[in-house]
Amino acid sequence: MIYLVDDDASVREAMTLLMATYGKEVAAFSDAAHLLSHIERAEPGVLILDLRMPATSGLQLLKKLEELRIRWPALMITGHGDIEACRRAFKAGVMDFLAKPVDEHVLMEALATCETALDELLVRQENGRLIQQLTSREVEVLELVSKGFGSKDIAVALDVSVRTVDSHRANIATKLGTPAVAEQTRIWLAAHP
Repeated sequence: MIYLVDDDASVREAMTLLMATYGKEVAAFSDAAHLLSHIERAEPGVLILDLRMPATSGLQLLKKLEELRIRWPALMITGHGDIEACRRAFKAGVMDFLAKPVDEHVLMEALATCETALDELLVRQENGRLIQQLTSREVEVLELVSKGFGSKDIAVALDVSVRTVDSHRANIATKLGTPAVAEQTRIWLAAHP
């Protein structure tokens, strides 16, 4: 899903039609308030924000989203860009800064980069959710497993019995949905980049 926020109706319409020709689903909003009223029930997506809007600028909207702990990949578009605005946008976490009228190929390339970043973010969040199911001791065991330690070495490091470690490892396998050490390690590492 792509969330487009621009106060210019003609820009919203043109960009929505353009992205639809590439099979992209777009929700377009005329201002930050409309997006913010929708965001709580919105599925994660890519943000395309106009830098200069009357009530709330694209940068101010990004800050409000950050306060809501929404850190989706974002593109900033503007018809009035300058180096300082570009610097502030990148400092705020924007992935690309595009000048209006936006070139079709540049936009699609930037969107592809954002979509990849969104996929990575969603995987990290899911892996983090799986890790949060673990007890603190299971997290300690998983961390050592991911470093290549066997049950005996983990037992020594944590000053517990091997049987206790094996019990924790069984619980970890159940909670993470896989008994494979390689997959458990991938989940751990993906949740802790």
